[in-house]
Amino acid sequence: MMNILINGNVKVFDTSEMTVASLVVALELTGKRLAIEKNGEIVPRSQFADVLLQDGDKLEIVGAVGGG
Repeated sequence: MMNILINGNVKVFDTSEMTVASLVVALELTGKRLAIEKNGEIVPRSQFADVLLQDGDKLEIVGAVGGG
């Protein structure tokens, strides 16, 4: 079990290992324009598949909104 704080809300995942990329899939955010901050550090999109999450990590996820 892994507890991750996402945008101020605790989410529990039934896994012991997860990358930022697999989190994006689990949250059904695939294909969306996102900025993700992990424990105060921006995670570049090119590193989503390489950055491992750990129990207790704090994430902020922001999606781009278009319009005019």
